[in-house]
Amino acid sequence: MKKTPEYFMKEALKEAVKGLKEGGIPIGAVLVKNGKIISRGHNRRIQKKSAVLHAEMDCLENAGRLTSKEYSKCEIYSTLSPCSMCSGAIELYKIPKVYIGENRNFKGPEKRLKKYAKVINLKMPQCQKLMSDFIKKNPKLWNEDIGL
Repeated sequence: MKKTPEYFMKEALKEAVKGLKEGGIPIGAVLVKNGKIISRGHNRRIQKKSAVLHAEMDCLENAGRLTSKEYSKCEIYSTLSPCSMCSGAIELYKIPKVYIGENRNFKGPEKRLKKYAKVINLKMPQCQKLMSDFIKKNPKLWNEDIGL
C-alpha cells in the first residue's frame, strides 16, 4: 500500500511532539526516498544549545552522507515552512519536493524555494495548532529561533 503525503507529515509531526517533550521547539521533519522514511529529525536548538539544528537540518544530518543522485530521489516533509537556512540546504542538495505542514505561523522564502523544488503546503490543522500554541506560551524562544 502506497503511503500518502499526509502519512509522512504525521510522522514529521511525531518528531515535532518529541522535540516539545524534550523542552524544545515543536518542529519536525522526515526525509523520504522511494516511499520510505530514511531519516527523521526535530528542532534541537534548545536541547543541544545549537545555532543551526532546525528540524530540517537535524533530519539531513541524521541521514548521513548521501550522494546527489540519492537526494534527487528524496522528498522532505517539514511541519513548518522552511526558513532561509533550511531552504538553502534543500536547494544545495537539490531535493526536488518539499511538503510543509503549514505556513500560517511562519512563512519561509517559499517563492525562492519554488525555483528549485516543488513546494506543497498540506495545510494540516494539527501542525498549525501545535506551533501556534507553542508561540503563545513561548514567544521569546520562538523569536530567538527565527532570528528576531
